[in-house]
Amino acid sequence: MADTSNAPSFAPFGQPPSQSWPVILETKGWKDYRLLDMGRGEKLERYGRFTIVRPEPQAMGVRNLKEGVWNRADAVFSGDTEEEGAGRWKFAGNVPETWPMSYGPVRYNGRFMSFRHVGVFPEQAAHWEWVNGKVRAEKERAPDKPLKILNLFGYTGLASLLPATEGAQVTHVDASKKAIGYARENQALSDLEDLPIRWICEDASKFVAREVRRGNTYDGIILDPPKYGRGPKGEVWDLYTSLPGMLDDLRQLLTKESLFMILTAYAIRSSFVSIHELMAETLAEQGGLLESGELVIREENGERALSTSLFSRWSSR
Repeated sequence: MADTSNAPSFAPFGQPPSQSWPVILETKGWKDYRLLDMGRGEKLERYGRFTIVRPEPQAMGVRNLKEGVWNRADAVFSGDTEEEGAGRWKFAGNVPETWPMSYGPVRYNGRFMSFRHVGVFPEQAAHWEWVNGKVRAEKERAPDKPLKILNLFGYTGLASLLPATEGAQVTHVDASKKAIGYARENQALSDLEDLPIRWICEDASKFVAREVRRGNTYDGIILDPPKYGRGPKGEVWDLYTSLPGMLDDLRQLLTKESLFMILTAYAIRSSFVSIHELMAETLAEQGGLLESGELVIREENGERALSTSLFSRWSSR
């Protein structure tokens, strides 16, 4: 995790947030995930019991493990090297379509998807732990207060299920019926079907705009958008043109009692400074602390780190 010993103090509500950057948030993996090696434009990872090779343009160095280790991978993705690009999988032996994994109290399925994804973004573990810490602290401070979290572009649901296990009421929004289905499968796998989670299949921008009109507010917002995407009715999402308007709406869903907002950006030709400044404009009177930088994954042997995405996150206290 980042060294916060010199982090600025939290600004009071009604003033611009204090700012801290660059901040590097590091994930070293857990029982069901490890970054084993990287190099020559690819990365070798372990997800549960399977080893997987996928394209990774930022893995520009040499490989530390022997080629025989790479050649014994259970699955290799080939095709478009763009983060959202389509491609195909090549399997060694009888590899199932899905397989079980877990993170803390949440069990979930890994699955081989056509856009080189496998059902989880492990670098997000740094945010999962941070959000759960915020939820626990607020529940200790005000145990009877409902704590509402909005998770936009929620994918397969880990960022929704984990804070729900700590007592948060979560609204999970994704435009993909398949992704919503996978998220609900993960909820069932985890025996957490009694948790207060609303699963909503809708265009995220439309949902947020409607929440503003309804006057609803949230204690925490998680925003993990793709670079490009389409809603259920063909709505177009382009991060560069759509994000500023959505953030302006999201600002109206926060109150002076709200706890946090997280923005993550993948596969964009931009610096974390760009999204930091955009968040700073959005939260100009929210006070608190705004920190921005990169999410990285550390190799299993601890030698090297791989940058995966940009982030900016705000906390009120």
